[in-house]
Amino acid sequence: MHAQETTFKELVQGEKQFQVPLYQRTYSWQQDELRQLWDDVLELVEEQLEGRTPATHFLGSVVLAPGRITAGGMQRWLVVDGQQRLTTLMLALTALRDRYRERGAERDADRIHDLVLVNRYRNGDDHYRLLPTQADREAFTACVENTPKAGGPGNVGAAYRFFLAVLTEGEENGGEAWTGAVETVLSSLLSIVEITAAEGDNVYRIFESINNTGVGLRQSDLLRNYLFMCLQTRGESVYRHHWLPMQDLLGPDNLELLVWLDLVVAGNSRAKQSEIYRDQKKRLEPLSTDEAALEAEIASLARRAERLMRILDPRREPDPELREVLERLSRWGGQTHYPLALQLLDRVDDGRATPQQAARALAYAESYMVRRLLAGLSTTGSNRVFMEMPKELEKDDDPADAVRRFLSRNRTGARVWPGDEALREAVRTRPFYKAGRSNQRFQVLRRLEESYDGSEPVDYAKASLTVEHVLPQNPAQQWYDLLAEDAEDGQSSDELHALLVHTLGNLTLSADNARLSNHPFRRKQEILDASALRMNQRIAAEERWGRTEILARADELADRAVRLWPGPAEGVVQAEDEWAGWKELRAALLAMPAGTWTTYGDMAALIGTHAVPVGQHLATRTGLHGAYRVLTADGRVSAGFRWPDGNESGDARTRLEAEGVPFDESGRARRSHRLTTADLAALLGKDTANETAPSAPAEGEQQTAADRFEAQLRDNQTDETVQGVLGALRFWEQQGGHLAYGRADETSCFPMVRFGDARDIARALWPLGIYPVAGTVEVVFQYLKRRPPFDDEPLRRELMTRLNGIEGIDLAEAKLDLRPSFPLEVFSGHGEEICAVLEWFTHTAALAEARRMMDDGPDTL
Repeated sequence: MHAQETTFKELVQGEKQFQVPLYQRTYSWQQDELRQLWDDVLELVEEQLEGRTPATHFLGSVVLAPGRITAGGMQRWLVVDGQQRLTTLMLALTALRDRYRERGAERDADRIHDLVLVNRYRNGDDHYRLLPTQADREAFTACVENTPKAGGPGNVGAAYRFFLAVLTEGEENGGEAWTGAVETVLSSLLSIVEITAAEGDNVYRIFESINNTGVGLRQSDLLRNYLFMCLQTRGESVYRHHWLPMQDLLGPDNLELLVWLDLVVAGNSRAKQSEIYRDQKKRLEPLSTDEAALEAEIASLARRAERLMRILDPRREPDPELREVLERLSRWGGQTHYPLALQLLDRVDDGRATPQQAARALAYAESYMVRRLLAGLSTTGSNRVFMEMPKELEKDDDPADAVRRFLSRNRTGARVWPGDEALREAVRTRPFYKAGRSNQRFQVLRRLEESYDGSEPVDYAKASLTVEHVLPQNPAQQWYDLLAEDAEDGQSSDELHALLVHTLGNLTLSADNARLSNHPFRRKQEILDASALRMNQRIAAEERWGRTEILARADELADRAVRLWPGPAEGVVQAEDEWAGWKELRAALLAMPAGTWTTYGDMAALIGTHAVPVGQHLATRTGLHGAYRVLTADGRVSAGFRWPDGNESGDARTRLEAEGVPFDESGRARRSHRLTTADLAALLGKDTANETAPSAPAEGEQQTAADRFEAQLRDNQTDETVQGVLGALRFWEQQGGHLAYGRADETSCFPMVRFGDARDIARALWPLGIYPVAGTVEVVFQYLKRRPPFDDEPLRRELMTRLNGIEGIDLAEAKLDLRPSFPLEVFSGHGEEICAVLEWFTHTAALAEARRMMDDGPDTL
């Protein structure tokens, strides 16, 4: 075998083709892997634009085996390993080509197309530089050829849409020079080790050996080995007194975290957790012959270990004020605040700051994150903001003032700290329930509740509180009748419900979600009035619960939020010159798979405005990708629709049909292809499905949940549907399956296959979520795509095909990455057919588990 370092441009140049063998799995990179690669790309782009010489980033290896040379001399290569990297880079450059074309840079687009993506003078399959496995081929070639179905469902289409979105956003902020820098990075600054097998080698054996390696050394292991290689005489003493106690205190994962934070706090704002050994070695090499200095460095690191534990477990912090804010940040989750918190604890312990100053500084950091969440601003870039902060703090005596000034600077994008008026408007209009993670939404409501200073504080550790919608997500007709009284001219009850239901003014905390359900407000009043939460008692004091009451409560909560989370320094004018909702609209349009459509109302509810301004924005803003996919509430192309930039021509319906959206004779798009507000939120990573997802039941809860589900089913569905559903669930249990239930107001049911510990939800599989009040069945492709064996796309497609073979079920292929639904009433006449699909599902899952156990060895059998 032969190995050499190369770049993507050098690897693919010339007339050649890379074929992915059939024994390899389909393309599987998802958001996490794509985002990690893109963050690395952005760092190199930034270095290039700042005039610094960017170091190449090592992407990984590609193992190739020679195939036959075709007539005319084209070399074929089998991709033994590295197809995920190759496919991802091809899709990134495909999206870049299309961005060039969208702004009229045809020569740049043609250059990428001809030199990277295709063999210009070859036909058929030989035309493509990369030929994926059969399952991915159609989706990949649709992107390369830029057909109407480019960016459809599945991992290939999702990756293409991801890159198109980040390129569009980046170009808006950075201009054409930024786009050119991206091309340079993708083609020439990502280092790849090309390993070429000799002719006649058994390529499958090579693939097998590469993908069955043992556990590698951690970055902290490499650093430890380097340090103690240098400590020839003091090594044993230093290890016993400093390193070993630190290692025992933190454990391997947190030790890795500490070594990274040590770099960041020292001023390296570009430190990556994947490359901490390289950066630490570079920093410590000048001390490699000075054992006393190295011992001092390790002793300092050990002291920081104790401080890191106070961040990870705030109960260790002795000062009550500082402990309280550390606890709030710990409940908030994530590592964003870690660099700032560690540096502040350094200063407190060294006597350079008081605990009160540190607490105030961290409170500003908390406010920055909470206000951005309430305003619906992206978290992208927030980590970098906090990694840059340590350098600033050293310049100021009072760290709290320094933190506030740093976060208040005249910034855009990831660095905007919303002021009071922006916060008040966001609380009134933004769909808060779709923002951030569920624990973060919970913490905002918890802090608001605590601000009422109730006489009997709530024990949040013991109380089973969840977020509750007062105006229900799936309301009965009485609620719609009430909303009709508040609707503005031309506004339907449905549209008003969509605008109000997820706003902060309509949300509270409750342990009685199941009892509250979608009952009329009078019934909810009784339950809320008996609550220990002051927030709920105030809601219960209202005579009705409609638009006026929800907005009034929003204003009250906004007043409290302004006091609880102080904003930027006075006199600072933020540079955000565009409402965040319009940016979110553009991101949603770019995220929509080919073959889907949505409504003006759904888009308005997503971004927190009304349908009319959405329509006006789409009609007047030039260069909006996918604006033709937004239709009227009944699925028609708006009579006033015009291509916004004037460069497009033709009929919007014709374009949608080419993408795969069916229309009926009266010109209405099929509803199965419609993306709801929840679908759009999921595509943007604002998924709230975990609020209704199954959870491991507490002792004695399983039967209660089962009874509640059946009661809601009987109250809301026909006898035939009830019997069909219960019969299918009995069949599932007879097959060895389990039933799990959601904890939201509507008690959903999930037929589940579990392996190992029956309470281990993390390894469980479930095909469906059954909702007894709404009368729908969700097919949870969105979950399955992250869980073996259904992370393999062809298996998810087969599940969709089997279900679509049942009369009454029409799942759109374009929703393969989402949670499409069908009516619960299908169970009334087709229970046996549904049971057959469930049986196939359990058999497929069990077969995959048996194979996994065999691969793990006899000890697991």
